[in-house]
Amino acid sequence: MRGGVALLVAVAVVSVHGSDIAEAKAPAGGPSPVRVVAAENFWGSIVKQLAGTRASVSSIITNPDTDPHSYEAKPSDGRAIASAKYVIVNGIGYDGWATKLLDANPEKSRKVLDVGELVGVKEGGNPHQWYSPDAVAQFIDRVTADLSSLDPKNAAYYDRQKAKFQSEGLKRYNALIADIRQKYAATPVGASESIVTPLAKALGLTMATPESFLDAISEGADPTAQDKATVDQQIKNKEIKVFVYNSQNSTPDVKALVKDAKAQGIPVTTVTETLVPASTTFQAWQAKELQGLEKALAKATGA
Repeated sequence: MRGGVALLVAVAVVSVHGSDIAEAKAPAGGPSPVRVVAAENFWGSIVKQLAGTRASVSSIITNPDTDPHSYEAKPSDGRAIASAKYVIVNGIGYDGWATKLLDANPEKSRKVLDVGELVGVKEGGNPHQWYSPDAVAQFIDRVTADLSSLDPKNAAYYDRQKAKFQSEGLKRYNALIADIRQKYAATPVGASESIVTPLAKALGLTMATPESFLDAISEGADPTAQDKATVDQQIKNKEIKVFVYNSQNSTPDVKALVKDAKAQGIPVTTVTETLVPASTTFQAWQAKELQGLEKALAKATGA
């Protein structure tokens, strides 16, 4: 993992403040809405849309310039988690700071969703599961069930929110995935890090970049000389049709690869780890990236 994680254990159950908090108002005379906290806004965005007006949802990491890998928790983060009835963490070693804050504030009535555990990916596996459409689908099902469990009187409402989100909210997202898979399956692509791997698999693209290289860049480590040589050769010989890089982790080595790819006439497109801009929705963010990838593939293949 990149950087150290400072554990802040002195937390208190107090009100939570911050521009990223979207408070849902309870009906007059009714109970307060369920308070939900997501460690990252890519999951938080989905939860907000599933919860609608029946829960207040906040995300801790919302700034596009923040590196979730090396994030250092603040006292306000501890307070947010301590006051939540439902907490969502990515897991898989991605946000250990959030797990530590949960451990520092045990609460039997609090429901916790670890996405890695949900989708069956253990620590050491690829943590970027929000780029897996299958994982997203499992997440939607589980969150709907958890909200209904926490707030059974509104179970039918959550089911309606889920149906609307799947049929309307994700319509463009799903259409782009299907279209790219149909037109460009098996097209060889290269990438700067493992964030792209789940999406490439879902799209049927062939990831040519060595997995060990992708993992090294994702974890802030130096790739081996052999892996570097392989990636350089793939670009030089145009063995890849498109190069995809994480613009939120554009190291000097990655910038050099992007420059080389462009010099060889290989289309380049980007992804990010968190919502850009922070105010957008999960599906709008993903659709924009998918459109960029589709455009790059079309340019590279002439299809």
